[in-house]
Amino acid sequence: MSAESIPEPGIPDDSGTTVPRHRATGRRRKPRSRRHKALLVTAWSAAGVLVLGGTGLGYMYFSLNDNIKSVDINQALGTDRPLDVDNGSQDILVLGSDTRSGSNKKLGGGIDDGSARSDTAMIVHVYEGHKKASVVSIPRDTLVPRPECTDSQGVRHDAASLAMFNSAYSTGGAACAVKTVESMTGIRMDHYLEVDFSGFQKLIDELGGVEVTTTKSITDKESHLDLEAGTHQLTGKQALGLVRTRHGVGDGSDLGRIQLQQAFIKALVNQVKDIGVLTSPTKLYDLADTATKTVTTDSDLDSVKDLASFAGGLKGISSSKMNMVTMPVQYDPADANRVLLQKTKAELVWDALKNDRAIPKSATEKTASGDAKGVIAS
Repeated sequence: MSAESIPEPGIPDDSGTTVPRHRATGRRRKPRSRRHKALLVTAWSAAGVLVLGGTGLGYMYFSLNDNIKSVDINQALGTDRPLDVDNGSQDILVLGSDTRSGSNKKLGGGIDDGSARSDTAMIVHVYEGHKKASVVSIPRDTLVPRPECTDSQGVRHDAASLAMFNSAYSTGGAACAVKTVESMTGIRMDHYLEVDFSGFQKLIDELGGVEVTTTKSITDKESHLDLEAGTHQLTGKQALGLVRTRHGVGDGSDLGRIQLQQAFIKALVNQVKDIGVLTSPTKLYDLADTATKTVTTDSDLDSVKDLASFAGGLKGISSSKMNMVTMPVQYDPADANRVLLQKTKAELVWDALKNDRAIPKSATEKTASGDAKGVIAS
């Protein structure tokens, strides 16, 4: 096959354009405490708003810059990382943080112990040309080897032979989460983005809500969600409940919740792209102000200029060009509340991303799913 006939990478079975190229059966899970709930995080919600909100703001950038929190991942991890391959693609680790302090205490349903957890994690792979993306959700309960790492404060943390994936963040923060992902995948993360509970809820309200259609009623007292089947314009509180719910959908596992989150992301991407009709400078500034207060980034994205430039590279990706999958896992026969990596299938995912290719369908066939797909209509 000639170079000119190789299809552009992206969505499986999508012919794209020609350009030159240089379920295992689920089980109902044991109920968990409501304390450590997941938060949906999406780069487009914050970064996409910045592109729009930045237009015409001029000097306002200076005040917005002060809002952004950042972590120097490169300094913390040093040189012991996968090779940084410059092939036009980008890999971004996007985390949802559940800090048990301040306004997040009430939203997370926990105690104000000052700790921080990350219950939602996604690897966003933006293909060369920045017209398509693959998003790989990492279940928080996956048992993985956690490597030794040094956090952003210079404190070293010992390795663990087998630990829950989300323990990396609670142990050593963003740097250790990135280190664990890179060790597991062999892929260097180009960027890091993090959003918290309260910021997510406020951002959805600032956007005017997000429209979703549910194909069945969802009731979950733990996430304070009660939706009848049909179309809804979700408020920030309802959206947060939707992306946190487990018991109201599928087999009651985190895997089912991930499927809801993935469907919601697509609806949110469409919502953000529609903001372009807004012309009020005050409204745009409010959106940008909320977005910059919501995110924590790596040090390469710690200014409005850099973050807006990064977002500009994402705004051409429509929801139809986003392939969303869950990292291949199987239920742990020894513990109903844990999942194990399906290594052979996972390697198919990582190899595809390393080579900027579409993730093959075979990588996610006959894997644990959570049985909640289709609850939100696409």
